[in-house]
Amino acid sequence: MASIPWAESYLGQLRALAGDRTLLFVGARATVFDDQGRLLLIRRRDNGYWDIPAGAMELGESIADCAVREVYEETGIRAAEVTPFALYTGPAYTYTNMYSDTYQLFVTAFRVERWAGQLERVTDETIDAGFYHPDEMPSLMSRSVHETLADLAAFERTGQMVLK
Repeated sequence: MASIPWAESYLGQLRALAGDRTLLFVGARATVFDDQGRLLLIRRRDNGYWDIPAGAMELGESIADCAVREVYEETGIRAAEVTPFALYTGPAYTYTNMYSDTYQLFVTAFRVERWAGQLERVTDETIDAGFYHPDEMPSLMSRSVHETLADLAAFERTGQMVLK
């Protein structure tokens, strides 16, 4: 299950042209739960943090397609239906990564409604993956995980998309 090499991705090509300018990062993250209510987390190959499957949108795909593709690339699971529940935008969502590249996020969070397939714990982008009960999450977790789960809970409670 090969993912698109960074240099060939839209964002990688744009970064090569833009140099060190702040870029908009359009992407998706997806929450996947099993029948026991456990959340799927991946351990990222690039920084070792546990996180929700996520990544940048490529030219020619929708944001929902991006979420489905990222889940598959990072876990081998095929998402069958996704529902958006939050948008993360604005200057509060500007960050500089470990390569000193700065991005302002425009990320849509999705809840995966149905999925199929066998979990692949190691992929081109991950060094581990697994389902975790919310009160038994691994340490060294991305700060976005708890915020995303809180926003999913708000969406499920109110039916209103969370806009940040």
